[in-house]
Amino acid sequence: QVQLVESGGGLVQAGGSLRLSCAASGRTFSSFVMGWFRQAPGKEREFVAGITSSEGITDYGDSVKGRFTISRDSAKNTVYLQMNSLRPEDTAVYYCAHGDLGYLRRRPDEYDDWGQGTQVTVSS
Repeated sequence: QVQLVESGGGLVQAGGSLRLSCAASGRTFSSFVMGWFRQAPGKEREFVAGITSSEGITDYGDSVKGRFTISRDSAKNTVYLQMNSLRPEDTAVYYCAHGDLGYLRRRPDEYDDWGQGTQVTVSS
């Protein structure tokens, strides 16, 4: 069981930047995947970015490629999402997720543990 706590959300103007953090604790082992998802009101949960724990291989959703960067600090058991050039359509609750095996995937039901989410609001 892995516990995840997101932080760093807030209100930012269009074109601005924000960095989200996800602190993990518990039974993470050495090979797993960390992902970021987002969900806006009335919409399905959307894959944003993923990273493997061992190799650091990354994957991004089409809507955020070139603007967002996922990274990890293994010593701190923390994953980050650097969000640049933010747009109003990026407004959502952002969730951190953990999957037990270290391969990239995009479906929410392929992940095992979830944080509580952090709100990101981008004003126009």
